[in-house]
Amino acid sequence: MKKPLIVIFIILLIDQIVKFWIKLNFTLGEELFLIGDWCRLHFIENEGMAFGMSFGEEVGKLILTLFRIVAATLIFFYLRKLVIKKENKLVIYAFTLIFAGAVGNIIDSLFYGLIFSESTFFTTAQLFPESGGYAPLCLGKVVDMFYFPLIDTTLPQWMPFVGGNHFEFFNAIFNVADIAITVGVGLLVVSVFVLNNKKKTISFEEIEQDTNK
Repeated sequence: MKKPLIVIFIILLIDQIVKFWIKLNFTLGEELFLIGDWCRLHFIENEGMAFGMSFGEEVGKLILTLFRIVAATLIFFYLRKLVIKKENKLVIYAFTLIFAGAVGNIIDSLFYGLIFSESTFFTTAQLFPESGGYAPLCLGKVVDMFYFPLIDTTLPQWMPFVGGNHFEFFNAIFNVADIAITVGVGLLVVSVFVLNNKKKTISFEEIEQDTNK
């Protein structure tokens, strides 16, 4: 369990360092272009759901945070079980990344409302403000910043129905924790194919051995 814990710690450390830096140095909506127009930092906050969605205001946010904590706890115990049983490393590190990403965003929801002042379009946030944070425990917002609009254009007028409309790909804004979750899910999908191929290979060898007998 030592190596997965190290990976979790490193991901959480990087995730929180980047989020703290963005929160303390960027106003809401502020951008920093890194490479051309397609690779930039763009500071936004969301309620912790996919694509910035929210439901039920404070009650919904509280339910969402508690659900995420329960889900992360279950993932951790399942990960521990995988390590103890010495399961396939690809599967172990897939769940390691998913767990680390989930915890990274949970930290925002749990504590950022308590330790930061509100970020606005005109002012950056303060850490441990005298007047207190912008939200109670469990009601903080998740900090996102990575923005890669690879295609940002207006569709040609000759295209039926959509001609003249603005088109953007890829328009999601995400953080280090989201990257960890996405990579973890990707590894999980790959592991399914790898393990299935291994099972097919073993089955073929068993059939071949039986035939030789």
